[in-house]
Amino acid sequence: MPNLNDHFTDNSAADGRYRLLIVDDDQKLCRLLRGYLEPMGYEIDTAFTGPEGLDKGIKGGYHAIILDVMLPGMDGFEVLKRLRQQTQTPVLMLTARGEEQDRIVGLEIGADDYLPKTFSTRELLARLRAVIRRANGPGSDSKAAEPEIKAGELLMIPSARTAALAGQPLVLTPVEYDLLASLARAKGRVKTREQLMDEIAGRDYGAYDRSIDVHISALRKKLGDDSKTPRFIKTIRAIGYMMADPNRLPLE
Repeated sequence: MPNLNDHFTDNSAADGRYRLLIVDDDQKLCRLLRGYLEPMGYEIDTAFTGPEGLDKGIKGGYHAIILDVMLPGMDGFEVLKRLRQQTQTPVLMLTARGEEQDRIVGLEIGADDYLPKTFSTRELLARLRAVIRRANGPGSDSKAAEPEIKAGELLMIPSARTAALAGQPLVLTPVEYDLLASLARAKGRVKTREQLMDEIAGRDYGAYDRSIDVHISALRKKLGDDSKTPRFIKTIRAIGYMMADPNRLPLE
């Protein structure tokens, strides 16, 4: 169970209410989270089975979804997989199991972040703010001011948070979009994992967190990129990643 005695004020919702869907068969936990989050500006909806969570998640209107892995009727991984076929609503996965492999599977399917059920409320709120911020992007004025981002056949339009490869739209999760945009803005320059983590999440994941690597792998698949002979994203061993600059020599 999370530590709900960790008092924390969430100022990010001061100007409006965020709609959250919590999908978890632990009804006591759902009541506790509802009681804690609603006074902070979050409007909570709940689902106690996988199929119910999928149905509500697809119908949409949520700023984020908190999704448990172990669910009756359909596990959280399957719910997430089906959600990602129809929506890019940010998903924060929640599980009683803390194995790294579970986390990697969730991220590969399209989760935006991952928390074990031993989380503190302070950490949950920080993660929620991060995934909602990534999904909404920067303020409208700053988005409108940012020009198109181009890297070879890749075109990104920050004002609309869209990306296309050779004219074909790319379907990206919020964290994938921000990660790709960060690399594309710095094309030809190396970005360390720590820099990327800080830019897309605004928090320290820890030196050995593999979430960036998992998201890079997902991006490569969507770009049709080969890690051995990359056209777009090159791995810089023990440092991080670099987006190819089409005006320079090809990547080795």
